[in-house]
Amino acid sequence: MAVTSPPSASAVAGRRFRAGRGIVLFVLILVALAVVLAILRPTVKGGHLDPESAAANGARAVAEITRQHGTPVSVSRTAAGAVARTGPDTTLVIVGSDRLTRAGLDTLAAGARGALVLIEPTRVALTRLAPGIEPASAVTGPAQPGCTPASLAGEVDFGSATTYDAAGASGVQNCYPGGEDELPRMVQAALGAQRTVTVLGSGAPFTNENLARDGNAALAVNLLGAHGEVVWLLPDLPVAGSAGDRSFFDLVPDGVIFFFWQLVIAVFVIALWRMRRLGPVVTERLPVVVRSAETVEGRASLYRAARARDRAASALRDSARERLVPLLGLPRSAAADPARGPEIVTLVTSRSGLDQPTSSWALYGSDPVDDLELIRLTETIDDLERRVRGS
Repeated sequence: MAVTSPPSASAVAGRRFRAGRGIVLFVLILVALAVVLAILRPTVKGGHLDPESAAANGARAVAEITRQHGTPVSVSRTAAGAVARTGPDTTLVIVGSDRLTRAGLDTLAAGARGALVLIEPTRVALTRLAPGIEPASAVTGPAQPGCTPASLAGEVDFGSATTYDAAGASGVQNCYPGGEDELPRMVQAALGAQRTVTVLGSGAPFTNENLARDGNAALAVNLLGAHGEVVWLLPDLPVAGSAGDRSFFDLVPDGVIFFFWQLVIAVFVIALWRMRRLGPVVTERLPVVVRSAETVEGRASLYRAARARDRAASALRDSARERLVPLLGLPRSAAADPARGPEIVTLVTSRSGLDQPTSSWALYGSDPVDDLELIRLTETIDDLERRVRGS
């Protein structure tokens, strides 16, 4: 009778490679895409609204136009350096206020002189530098000036911008209203006796790529050229541990917090919708007691009725290997590993005293061709197990 040898290690490795090649190909595509994006990334350096950056989101064009109109523009990277350059005839432009620590905001609030222009300020920066002005909502699209400071610029498209409620400030001029509540994207209010603070909900009109659109350039010149000098503050990233007493929620943008709570509410609503309303657990006695021997006989009858000699033989061999591998000193996982087949057959042969073809057929042989061969397989497995246990 022919004996089927277990698959070789190379065959097993080939099957595993074919099963996992889709995942490997997907990972390789991701790596290639990351490399291509890194290669195609622009080499121009600079951050958002950086007056020294020529990138699309930089603001070098605004700084150059302001200088061409006779107003010097200097750049500062620290709050203390910006305060030292300010004077009564200075316009201090502050962008990237999320980089300012509480100490930096205190320095600006106490020492900055002249007019203030806050572009996309955080809530903390508004509270400290523009008291009485609060962020309200988000709007998109172009808008008309609606106030004297921006009347010469005409229509300006701020893109996605924040609107403000300046009911608590004095000397307020609301510019570029929008949204259902018609709140302004730009607010100018009095800051002391002879100072003003201007708050803009978006810096998109002042970027290099958008400056030539609509009245963006005119708005920038009108705001920045109103005094003798412009000091542009774009703070460097704070060093570790310099955030002071700002909490974690002070550092997280408001949009992230709102998104988190929306996600929590959505998950809670879905859980309420999908959950099953089950009553208390009820314990009851089984109507009948089924012996394990009857279960085995029932499954054997099903195999016999379906003439499933192959499945019956596979079940016998699988259970036999699972019982034998602990007796041979092998891990239980070896019973289901085709690569360990030759090792198991060798150990069983040495422990049982049977010849190797018989041991191999009993544990890894071909399917029985008739019921007599299935019975002979059962008897051979029983004899093999007795010999291994008795050795």
